[in-house]
Amino acid sequence: MLTNAAAKAAQPQSRAYKLYDSGGMFLLVTPAGTKSWRLKYRRAGREQLKTLGRFPDINLAQARAARDQVKQDMARGVDQLEQLRCFADIARAWHAHNLTRWSSAHADDVIAGLERDVFPAIGAVAIGDIRPSELLKVIRAVEARGCGATASRLRQRLSAVFGFAIAQDLVTADPAAQLGRAMAGTALVQPHPALIDIAECRALLQASELARANLHIRLASRFLALTAVRLDAVRGMRWGEIEWQCVDTGRPAWRVPPARMKLARSKKGEARFAHLVPLSEPALAVLVAAAEIQGQPDGKSIDPEQLVFPGRGGAVSIGRGSMGALIARAGFQGRHVPHGWRSSFSTILNDDMGPEFRAAIDRALAHSPKDKVEAAYNRSGMIDQRTAIFDRWGELLAA
Repeated sequence: MLTNAAAKAAQPQSRAYKLYDSGGMFLLVTPAGTKSWRLKYRRAGREQLKTLGRFPDINLAQARAARDQVKQDMARGVDQLEQLRCFADIARAWHAHNLTRWSSAHADDVIAGLERDVFPAIGAVAIGDIRPSELLKVIRAVEARGCGATASRLRQRLSAVFGFAIAQDLVTADPAAQLGRAMAGTALVQPHPALIDIAECRALLQASELARANLHIRLASRFLALTAVRLDAVRGMRWGEIEWQCVDTGRPAWRVPPARMKLARSKKGEARFAHLVPLSEPALAVLVAAAEIQGQPDGKSIDPEQLVFPGRGGAVSIGRGSMGALIARAGFQGRHVPHGWRSSFSTILNDDMGPEFRAAIDRALAHSPKDKVEAAYNRSGMIDQRTAIFDRWGELLAA
């Protein structure tokens, strides 16, 4: 059995470990040096775990008394559902609670960050026992890697986990709330490299035509420039998404499925969140060229499920890095990236078309209105203005 001296002498190790006493009670020692009394017992045939308190705030005799009280309560049938759970349990419950709102990529990033940076240090600690200094130690370890932005996001996520726990009466305060005051601060976020001069944009497109690359990649890169969508929208584009006589525009348009848009997961299955891109003449010319490669004069008679810009073998999308590599081979490495076309589109067209088109340009980029009340009531898609915008963009690039 344990002694107070043994509990006091226990030193942190690279992983959490247990020092057993008796009656299912043990002392959990975490890598951060926290020592918590825990009791393992069974209720209704299921194993349960209860935190009795921290050492040395609660000494061995007090912990044993608390253990005995729990067992007496159980013998009298007192419910122990109010037991505290460890941080990792609560964090995973918070993560699961948000899965319907988050995209798969974001959800994976959140849990991966917690498993990498947080759980090894405090995952096994009862959430009510965690102190701000322990969280700060976790944050500073991330900052020490030179990942200031990651540390900032991690602090926000830690605070969200504690907010989730507060709502369920598991804790009464958020120890992550004030960590920002002791953090190093984040470096300036570097924007994606992007050309903002139309002559340079034309030069890039011309150089890309001459660069060594698969024809589908060259066409996809040009189509990306003309439509200013995100990379994955073009990579996964299928012929059935093109509406050759769109009822909304009265002309050809591309309806990008919400599944390939940057949206909360709950919106990705809702057709009303699809993004409509009116197709300019230069964009249609790219589609004609893509159809000819597939043996058709246009895309109207091609299998709707067939990729417009297929990769090797025709059944898979072109590689995620292929268009970026094309830009590099064209001589614009470090000056422009595929995502940069969105900045080029916004910057050049706002200057060219004036402030009255600003809102429509944002809609053309599938940006949500910042005013959430307006977004809820104003259902206007600004289709006429967006059509004029894409026509003008096609003219500017093709000039």
